[in-house]
Amino acid sequence: MDCRLLNEKSRVFHNADPYAVSDYVNQHVGSHCIRLPQSGRPEASLSHRTFGSLDLCRISYGGSVRVTSPALETIYHLQILLQGHCLWRGRGEEHYFTPGELLLINPDDPVDLTYSGDCEKFIVKLPATFLDRACSENHWRRPVDGIRFGARHDLRQLDGFVNLLGLVCEEAESAQPLAQVQEQYARIIATKLLGLLANNVGREELGESCRSFERIAQYIEDNLKQDIGLQQLAEVVRMSPRSLYALFERNAGTTPKHYIRSKKLEKVHACLIDPTAKVRNVTEVALDYGFLHLGRFSESYKSTFGELPSDTLRRRES
Repeated sequence: MDCRLLNEKSRVFHNADPYAVSDYVNQHVGSHCIRLPQSGRPEASLSHRTFGSLDLCRISYGGSVRVTSPALETIYHLQILLQGHCLWRGRGEEHYFTPGELLLINPDDPVDLTYSGDCEKFIVKLPATFLDRACSENHWRRPVDGIRFGARHDLRQLDGFVNLLGLVCEEAESAQPLAQVQEQYARIIATKLLGLLANNVGREELGESCRSFERIAQYIEDNLKQDIGLQQLAEVVRMSPRSLYALFERNAGTTPKHYIRSKKLEKVHACLIDPTAKVRNVTEVALDYGFLHLGRFSESYKSTFGELPSDTLRRRES
């Protein structure tokens, strides 16, 4: 498989204790537990880069390790087999993944994987909010219960996708990474996944309903620092509040209030990860986007992005 998917520049562990590698993965890539073979001493290796809102990881445990997790909750895991094989068990099915195959784990999917001794993987951690945003930007219909992908995919049928990931890794390992470029790449990955992989998103042709939603989405984007009310939005597209709720349900799978709140959170997150943005502290940015109850804001932020806003800002400054 493609050797450009992270190299020695991103090496964090080499021939290390698998439990130390597992602890690192829990902090940066996704919550899980590992079970090692009863005999032998596997030596694990891991490369890792944070890339905007994504985490890129190349990992091998060096032994027949079982990896389990009840669910990933707010993230999707895109896993590409580079070598060896991996037994996946999910929802009454089993499959041995081999090089050239892609496993996509949804946020609410239980994880049950057994690595072969020579198994090596490349993993992309993608926040659910990025896929929701891609749906909105492309005017696709997001299912009310969330976006779901099939688990198994053949990389040969995903035109140019591995090359895209190779470019992302090169950018992640560049000497002068640009936050704006990283976020654009992340958005492209989300859109490519929705466009190439089997999923439950509706992609009907753009109709009058979608055009109305497009106008509202742009209005919200242009006025995110304002207190946007329901009546205000209804006047933008000249419809009743009841019809407005139906419009959001069809095109975003949520309510106007929740949609606006999500967009505000995304803007705060973009500010906190952008090293070129002038940010003195989290409170200032939160208040700027109308989050007056800072405790509730921090809870919503962590639920959406998997970490506290102060942790995001701290990572940017480190």
